[in-house]
Amino acid sequence: MLHWQTSRRKISLDRPLVMGILNVTPDSFSDGGRFLAAGDALREAEDMIADGADIIDIGGESTRPGSEQVSASEEIRRVVPVIEAIIKRFDMPISVDTTKSDVALAAINAGAEIINDISGLRFDEKIAEIAAATLAGLVLMHSRGEFAAMHSLPPVDDTMADVAHGLRRSIEVAVAHGVGGQQIVLDPGIGFGKTREQNLELLAKLDKLVSEFEGYPVLIGASRKSFIGKLLGGAPVTERLSGSIAAAVMAVQKGAKIVRVHDVKETVAALTTAAAVEAAK
Repeated sequence: MLHWQTSRRKISLDRPLVMGILNVTPDSFSDGGRFLAAGDALREAEDMIADGADIIDIGGESTRPGSEQVSASEEIRRVVPVIEAIIKRFDMPISVDTTKSDVALAAINAGAEIINDISGLRFDEKIAEIAAATLAGLVLMHSRGEFAAMHSLPPVDDTMADVAHGLRRSIEVAVAHGVGGQQIVLDPGIGFGKTREQNLELLAKLDKLVSEFEGYPVLIGASRKSFIGKLLGGAPVTERLSGSIAAAVMAVQKGAKIVRVHDVKETVAALTTAAAVEAAK
């Protein structure tokens, strides 16, 4: 049975999992400012859990294009009370979306059990040490450049090769610091410095990436991203639900084990329907 080792449990991956996004930031591209108060964030978490979320991913620093970095202390101030509030109420796997080891450690100590690092350990390798010491789950995402340039670098010619190379490097760093393979999940980084066509290529050829990294589950986070808006004629963030669901279903059909989404209820319904159709073959 395939599973994901975290600091608190082994999470079964026998079916695709839905990771709900909870941003406690003033400037995230989709829901910035909505859940700054711990009470509002807790109510949103309750709704996601009721809607079928398997994991909640909490972020205290926006990584949208043009966003500015915040201090580790500010990030901790934003995420820790929310993690503690959710943990008191629910036995729910919590992920912290951060590139800073101080934030990762504070979040793990507060009850989180997964570290979601969009830099793939490029910004702060000490995150790997924390994951190794605590057995926390570790999401390694592909991205390029420093924080301010992740979305503005010119695209590479061969995005499939570049993603594979970057993920291999991240795995090597993690393993060198003592992270076990069963703790690692890979994310190709949809939207980060990639063109619309390259994002589509990553989704279309995801099965090849899954085969290349056999043994490492793959996570896809395409929800509400700008390439979907472009595909839908310039649709704003609030009108990208249908495209986001299509991307999630296609990703799972191509081998993704986890999808990271804003719209939990609708995604769970779509994946349930798709799974029923597959089972009826």
